[in-house]
Amino acid sequence: MSTKGMNRRRFLQTSSLALAGAAVVGSMGAILPDPTNAWAMSTTTLDAHTALTLVKLCRAIYPHDALGDTYYAKIVEELDKKAQTDPDFARALQEGVAALDAVYQVQWLDLSEGYKRQALKSIESTPFFQTVRGFSVGSTGLYSQPLVWRHFGYEGPSWRFGGYLNRGFDDIGWLPED
Repeated sequence: MSTKGMNRRRFLQTSSLALAGAAVVGSMGAILPDPTNAWAMSTTTLDAHTALTLVKLCRAIYPHDALGDTYYAKIVEELDKKAQTDPDFARALQEGVAALDAVYQVQWLDLSEGYKRQALKSIESTPFFQTVRGFSVGSTGLYSQPLVWRHFGYEGPSWRFGGYLNRGFDDIGWLPED
């Protein structure tokens, strides 16, 4: 029996060890949390169901698959800040979420994507929907967050650097050289 080279027994032992190692590493990847989905939202006026529904509602209105819920949670935190000082606003948000849940007599969060979309279509002309939509793009909304800018490749406002006239668009690499 030769000790050099690989025989059938050695091949089977090595490949089974490699397969077991790959299975362990693969299962660990499924157990480890995804840091982009690790986020916490701090609300003091809105209850947990209302806040989570508003996060998912903001995402449904302005969907970006590559953005995590943490960016949408910042919008809900701004809604909560306003609700702290305006009880009527807080009540309107809670009643709006209740109305959204009442469309199919099931919590909106538990609906399939198609039914969620239909429920949103049924309330899109309401003041509740328009308020959430406005906050989503307002001065403290989704597209006002510098980390979101970086995701889309936007370098931020140019007024701090003297505007676009002198700064120009000559720093981008995707335009052809003509």
